[in-house]
Parts: sequence; structure tokens; C-alpha cells
Amino acid sequence: MQLQLPIFPIDCKMISSSVGVCEKDDIVQYLVNGLPVYSHGKEDLQSFRYFTSNLICQGLCRQTDVERCFCVSPDSVRRSVKKYRTEGGQAFFSSENRHGHSHKIRGEVAQQIQHKLDRGQSVNSIANEHHVTEGAIRYGIAQGYLKKSPHKIPVRAHRAMVTASVIKQTKAVP
Repeated sequence: MQLQLPIFPIDCKMISSSVGVCEKDDIVQYLVNGLPVYSHGKEDLQSFRYFTSNLICQGLCRQTDVERCFCVSPDSVRRSVKKYRTEGGQAFFSSENRHGHSHKIRGEVAQQIQHKLDRGQSVNSIANEHHVTEGAIRYGIAQGYLKKSPHKIPVRAHRAMVTASVIKQTKAVP
């Protein structure tokens, strides 16, 4: 049996000594030892992350090879590889269940935060009580799943008004 040398096209960019990538007609194709093994659309970021993580986990290239070839950050590659190792390939293609909501502001917590916003409590104090960032609450307000009414009375002023009305009621009762 005669071994053939891997032959890569001229326009192929090498990721490692045995893995190359080339692009034609907005399709990115990966070649291992000169043979095509995977392809995806040029703008398909999830497929890119999936397959480069797959190559790294199979030992066909290193993380630094992917970083250099595609000019991506080390953190991005590291996160993708970790996701591939812990959750598998399907994790790149499954939809997130958050649908535009902060992962910490869901369900009952969102209702509690909304109640406090309705009472006029400050975003900072709510964030401290619920151990979320102010930015997460402000994002929820901007997205519309939390509402902050600009005409609400602050909590301190509300307490003072309630106390004053109770005093008036006790004086009015003979």
C-alpha cells in the first residue's frame, strides 16, 4: 500500500500541519490531510466554534493554532472548548431559554423586583437586596419586562405620607 502526501489547495490557510481551512462562495471548508471533513456558512459563528473545539478536543490542532489562524481571542477559544467538553456538540446549536431576560431575574424574583420598583425603591437598593447588578435591572427596564414608573413616590416619602394619614385618622376619630 502506497501512502499519499496530503495535498492542500493553494488558497488554503493552514491551522496546523494536518488541518487547513479555505473559503469559497461564502462557504468555509475544513480539510484534514487534504480531505474535506466539514463545512459551514461564512457567517455561522456557532458552527465555527463547534468545529474548532472539536478539532482541538480530537488533538488535530492546539488552541493557539486556532487563535493564530482565525485571529480570535484566547478566552473565546477556551470558553468554546470548555463548552464542548462539558456539554457536547449539541450545546452550540440549542437555543437559550432566557429569551432576552437576565438569568438571575426570572419568575418570582422578577415579581419581587417589579413590586419594589412600583413602590419607588431605588434600583441600587433592589440590586443589593437581590444580589444582582444594577445593570441587570436597568437592562430589564430597557427591555420592557420590568417597568419603572417615573411618577412614583419614593419609599421614604411614601412612609411619611402613610404615617401622616394615620395620625390624621386617629385625630379625626372621637
